[in-house]
Amino acid sequence: MAPASPGTGIARGEGSTGFRPPPGSDALSAAAVGSGNGGVRGAPREGGGLSGAGPRGRRCRIRGGCGRVPGRPGRPGRRRRWRWRWRWRRRRSAGRMAAVPLRSCRAAGRLLPLLCGGARSKGASLRAGALGRLTQRRYKKDVLPSPERPMPSVSITEIRQYLRAQGIPFHDGYSCLHTPSLFTAGQQDQPPAASAPYTLFIDKMTGSFLCTATLAEGTWQDFQATVELQHRGVPTPATEELEEDVQWAREDARCIWDRALPLWELLDKDETNKTKAMFGISLVTDATLKRFGVRYLRTTKSLVFPWFSPRDATLKGLKLVRVEKKGDAITYVEETLPRLDSYRNLFGLPLIGRRDTELVLTGWELDALALHQATGVASLALPRGATCLPPALLPYLEQFKRITLWLGEDLHSWEAAKLFARKLSLKRCSLVRPGNLQPRPLEALNQGLNLTKILRTALPASHKSIVSFRQLREEVFGELVNTEQVAGVKWARFPELNKLLKGHRRGELTIFTGPTGSGKTTFISEYALDLCMQGVCTLWGSFEISNIRLAKIMLTQFALQRLEDQLELYDEWADRFEDLPLYFMTFHGQQNIKTVIDTMQHAVYMYDITHVVVDNLQFMMGHEHLSADRLAAQDYIVGAFRKFATDNTCHITLVIHPRKEDDEKELQTASIFGSAKASQEADNVLILQDRKLVTGPGKRYLQVSKNRFDGDVGIFPLEFSKASLTFSSSSRSKVKLKKMKEEKALLAKKAPEECSGDSKKP
Repeated sequence: MAPASPGTGIARGEGSTGFRPPPGSDALSAAAVGSGNGGVRGAPREGGGLSGAGPRGRRCRIRGGCGRVPGRPGRPGRRRRWRWRWRWRRRRSAGRMAAVPLRSCRAAGRLLPLLCGGARSKGASLRAGALGRLTQRRYKKDVLPSPERPMPSVSITEIRQYLRAQGIPFHDGYSCLHTPSLFTAGQQDQPPAASAPYTLFIDKMTGSFLCTATLAEGTWQDFQATVELQHRGVPTPATEELEEDVQWAREDARCIWDRALPLWELLDKDETNKTKAMFGISLVTDATLKRFGVRYLRTTKSLVFPWFSPRDATLKGLKLVRVEKKGDAITYVEETLPRLDSYRNLFGLPLIGRRDTELVLTGWELDALALHQATGVASLALPRGATCLPPALLPYLEQFKRITLWLGEDLHSWEAAKLFARKLSLKRCSLVRPGNLQPRPLEALNQGLNLTKILRTALPASHKSIVSFRQLREEVFGELVNTEQVAGVKWARFPELNKLLKGHRRGELTIFTGPTGSGKTTFISEYALDLCMQGVCTLWGSFEISNIRLAKIMLTQFALQRLEDQLELYDEWADRFEDLPLYFMTFHGQQNIKTVIDTMQHAVYMYDITHVVVDNLQFMMGHEHLSADRLAAQDYIVGAFRKFATDNTCHITLVIHPRKEDDEKELQTASIFGSAKASQEADNVLILQDRKLVTGPGKRYLQVSKNRFDGDVGIFPLEFSKASLTFSSSSRSKVKLKKMKEEKALLAKKAPEECSGDSKKP
């Protein structure tokens, strides 16, 4: 339910690095005192290898000629002026946010109100709009590599060959290669020695690196450039200046941290008890809260979880959690400084010792507190809970030989745990399956359950190729108990689609077709946007229209209004739209299927994508298939997408044009272009029917002609709103859906009667 980021528990020495609190200090609390403005140089950057969309996507890399900020070559002055104007606008908008009530934020409710009233700590000052930059679950909207400027891919074999050729010692880890750092003192002007501490980690999948001793990081191309500079005798700086926004966020975090009080030191014991009861941590002892350095901010009634640098224990950021009650339901709202795309705090990492080999990963900071108190096992909380495991955090988990994932109590957490185990290496991971007797750790503590016993029952993530029902028994029971969760994510804008498909599920392949000009792209963009607004990480591959036009359509659908005549609202809606976990591939026109699959694989690894939209399949069949059998080529492409969806537990929605048929006839499953393989491989087949009329616009219907999940099929009408570019179910759709099912049943009964009648004729 919550997130955290990298600190580092790998202590400095052979094979590890990290911060260890001095003897007699209160771990994290003591580490925070006197940490200055919290400026940490060379902070890790997430998403190596993907180009950022605009100034927010600027890369932080090491100096020395590698990884310059993208921009127009030869116009540095203009680029700097443009960047300054952008920052000024952001600063001005932050000031406005401080002067007026903050607007609502997606899913989380509103942002934290500004700190007003109450005594300030000595020397603490908070600029206007500081907490206006606090956000809940914000994502960086990146654009995947363009075919004109592709991201050079690298394999693990190429990485090993390069390291051997350069004389750099290394050894294999679970998800990274370990090498001595190029950036530590004494190593910047000569190749690293085998006896040096192995504190630099190279990701096996992407080649991006992170030095846990200096926090210098970058892409594989940056690493190669650094090695070349060393060979030329050019010293390589290990750090760089922080971006201005990041520096502001750290200063604001310091001000908030100074205002917050240790929860165990509140003068009023009743207030302490009420606060603990409000967050459900009455059984969590003061000693545990003190060890993890948790504080309480009275102004906003929020718990404050710190993010300390593993390098020098300075404060890098904060997460604030508050409780909101809506009737009998209680929700926890999380907000971070810096914004979530830069917040990568593995909460509790500074408490990890260099000799710790077992770890429990949780999805929430309060779960980590409960686990550590009840079992004494090393426990960390992920920064984004069950939503994402950023690859930038993997180096900090390399020292552990056994990792148990206990992310939550619902089916979504279970699916996420299986996905994360692949990144961490299946052979060392175990999973705690959610259930009535195995709730999330904090609930288990409050219910008096034995958390140590639950950890012992964790299931190994890896399994043999052949399994027995005994191994699947609990999974089958889990699906029977959690039927609603198994059905998948429900659509908010298409309730009739929920009645037929029951929901959007991972690992499935959906084929979508419709006549030319019927609005396939417009419909499927709203279809995907609906899911994305509910937290489904989405990757769009639009080969027919440009990303700018597609984003404009989706923004209009998101705002439910045209913004051309209300440009003053653009920034507000664009900010909200940017918070969605939405990414775009920059391909356009015909593309090679291997290139597209490689890009999708990279996105799944970096951003935990669970829904990929490909519009459309015909553009996968490039020029290389002109002389070959086009039907065989299409079958190969459909098979590749089917395999990708299954192997990566990712839902793929594939748009395919239909065959050219009579406009007066309705499309059928057999109308899909190509052979029958597309409809056979698909789990769901959706057809956008367009019944055109001579007197005016025709009527559009969405037909579900295949549903492998439970077999329900049907058709319901859609109404198109030109103002918002949206399709929505008609108010009569319930009646229509029922009527059409009854008509099909009657036709099915009449068919055999007619056949028998014909047979009696002489």
